Amino acid sequence: MTRIQLGPFNRVEGDLEVSLDVEAGQIAAARVNSPLFRGFEQVLVGRLAEDALAIVPRICGICSVAQSAAAASALAELAGVTPPPNGVLARQLIQATENLADHLTHFYLFFMPDFARPAYAGRPWYDELAARFTATRGTAGGPMLQARARFFNLIGFLAGRWPHTLALQPGGSTKALSAAERIRVLALLREFRAFVEGTLLGDSLEAFAAVDSWGQMQAWAAGRPGDFPLFLRAATDLGLERLGRATDRFLSYGAYGLFPAGLWRPEQGLATLDAGRITEDTRHAWLADGQPLPPAAGETVVNAEKADAYTWCKAPRYAGQVVETGALARQLVAGQALASDLVARHGGSVTARVSARMIELATVLPAMEQWVRAIVPGEPFCLPAPLPESGEGIGLVEAARGSLGHWLSIRRGRIERYQIIAPTTWNFSPRDRDATPGPLEQALIGLPAGDGAPPTVQHVVRSFDPCMVCTVH
Repeated sequence: MTRIQLGPFNRVEGDLEVSLDVEAGQIAAARVNSPLFRGFEQVLVGRLAEDALAIVPRICGICSVAQSAAAASALAELAGVTPPPNGVLARQLIQATENLADHLTHFYLFFMPDFARPAYAGRPWYDELAARFTATRGTAGGPMLQARARFFNLIGFLAGRWPHTLALQPGGSTKALSAAERIRVLALLREFRAFVEGTLLGDSLEAFAAVDSWGQMQAWAAGRPGDFPLFLRAATDLGLERLGRATDRFLSYGAYGLFPAGLWRPEQGLATLDAGRITEDTRHAWLADGQPLPPAAGETVVNAEKADAYTWCKAPRYAGQVVETGALARQLVAGQALASDLVARHGGSVTARVSARMIELATVLPAMEQWVRAIVPGEPFCLPAPLPESGEGIGLVEAARGSLGHWLSIRRGRIERYQIIAPTTWNFSPRDRDATPGPLEQALIGLPAGDGAPPTVQHVVRSFDPCMVCTVH
């Protein structure tokens, strides 16, 4: 048995290391390390509850809106306030803008450059793909960044700025949208639609959203221009629809009023989500040990010398089980036909996770156009939300990478406890006290590794779209 250490991975937000035990050229076991401790949960303790709205967006520079939305939702529950319809629509638009932009960034800048590695030279798709996606030199990056920048102008109209907006509040959004601004937002959405349809998919959003099976998607992609069809040709040649399978149990908190919350398991199908069944295990984290605790009662106490620990990441579990979260989870819980067929055939895989992000671009963007039209200029966007002196709140939202939860309690107006479980905390969790590996640790088992092995490990790791700074807050 040989042990290989991979990392730190590039093109990842934060630090990531993966330790692999390799036997006969295949991975026998994997341990995923989040090596950078940050301590946001401790920073929040003792502060005014409202301070969370200014602090938690700083957890991450690429999904700060999701952190803001989770904090605002937790404070809204604490205050017992429901935002007005305009505020709900604005929040959905702000969150969707960040999430769709993240999907685009992940595909073009984080994920696809691995296919341009010299190890694939000679493959029938290599020359075309390398010309598009070679890091810093490919032709795809520039136009994508321009389209992404234009798309992010939506945040200016809806939230004032990005990242670290303060527009998201417990009572809704403080940035009202005028009638003239609504017209400009619709124009920006049409512009972004043109890029996704013309460059990424090579087809209309509605036509791709109608694809409902692996075979139909293969026929759809054959000979079609577009960067996602190009990925499908490469992925099919490499068999990525059969690689990267983890637990096949998926969790989603629900998003935008468009995708429902739930738990999806192959043996039982869809089940109602009960957030009270979520716990965090610290057995293999450099944190004080103890019985698994629900986040509302959780603690983050450092124990850097702990034996058998190998990461700063806790091990979240749902009813004691390992679950995966992300775009694929959202689509399975929503009953989306293509995602369901992909998982039914080969389980959660590299191809299924990437395809789920394309499904979300094709379905959320038209929904955003409807939300903008539903906004009534002149009607309230935000309501007062006075906070009690003591109480508890939970904020459950969906970031691009999956389910994000904030649990807080306040006493005498100050934060007593603040716990966060980010999407990558779920997906890149370590073993728990029963020695059960986390999702990525399971997904890597059996893959080729060592000298001369193709970069399959990189494809599987990046298919989860890791954001390690969120993982360790």
